[in-house]
Amino acid sequence: MNSVVPDNKPIGRSRFSVDLKTWGPFIALVALAVLGVLINPAFLGLDNLSNMLTRSAFIGIIAIGATFVITAGGLDLSVGSMAAFIAGVMIILMNSLVEQFGAGLTTIFLGVGASVLLGLCAGFINGVVTTKGKIEAFIVTLGTMGIYRSLVTYLADGGTLSLDWGVRDIYRPVYYGSLLGIPVPVLVFLVVAVAGYILLNHTRFGRYCFAIGSSEKVAEYSAISVDRIKTLTYMLQGLCVALATIIYVPRLGSASGATGVLWELEAIAAVIIGGTVLKGGHGRIWGTVVGAIMLTMIGNILNLTDAISNYLNGTVQGIIIIVAVYLQRASWRKSAP
Repeated sequence: MNSVVPDNKPIGRSRFSVDLKTWGPFIALVALAVLGVLINPAFLGLDNLSNMLTRSAFIGIIAIGATFVITAGGLDLSVGSMAAFIAGVMIILMNSLVEQFGAGLTTIFLGVGASVLLGLCAGFINGVVTTKGKIEAFIVTLGTMGIYRSLVTYLADGGTLSLDWGVRDIYRPVYYGSLLGIPVPVLVFLVVAVAGYILLNHTRFGRYCFAIGSSEKVAEYSAISVDRIKTLTYMLQGLCVALATIIYVPRLGSASGATGVLWELEAIAAVIIGGTVLKGGHGRIWGTVVGAIMLTMIGNILNLTDAISNYLNGTVQGIIIIVAVYLQRASWRKSAP
């Protein structure tokens, strides 16, 4: 008598099979944490974990914005230079406002507001030039990367812009403070991640990002305003860069032409490691969060061991990007009909 396989049970697949596309980043995070403990038990120290999460907040916030851009089929290489430029302008503005308003909350709020506006404008420029000019995002953002980096170097006269000491003392809690024992940057990171998840997965805007990334032509035929949505993703990226800069400035109280170097590499790496497809059409916010934490964790582990120099952190990140993209493509080829 021939056996019959029920229709609701796929052949050749275990009921306990794991979707590596979804859970792969989380499994890798756990494996990396175990490695960190084996290398140095101090890895699990409360101070070390708190410092690691705080440092991951900057890249994590920027990477959440990058998730929207990449999901919609775009790319932004200017985020590190943009952060440096926003930080420089923010410091200059707050220093000049001290004479009129003093080193108080008014000066800080005006500086923060200007940073948000500047981030939105920078993102708008990237988006409009890319969509209306019909120029590849790689070229546009490569150009603006050089422009922003040059501008902050010019504003600093080749040196460093330093925040007024009185303002710095009041502004310090934005980075060094905590709420209910959780560092402020980590709380901001969490809020941005939750908002990003809701926006990408539970709104029409998010669905449009997926559709445009999958096929711009099909999206246009579906009456989606492709140029407007893609421009909004770049503006969202600019907003995230501004938020990251706002919590970064009180850390050092300065900005220079070296601020934010390689942040674009780390942001893109976090997005790709988290499962977002580089060619667009598929994005995961929580995967990006895990990716950002993993990158910081790698640097932290390198600091805790003498086996590999910490100066090779960029090398490790570059290798991770290449391997992650290769695994993505191999995975999608296998799942293709």
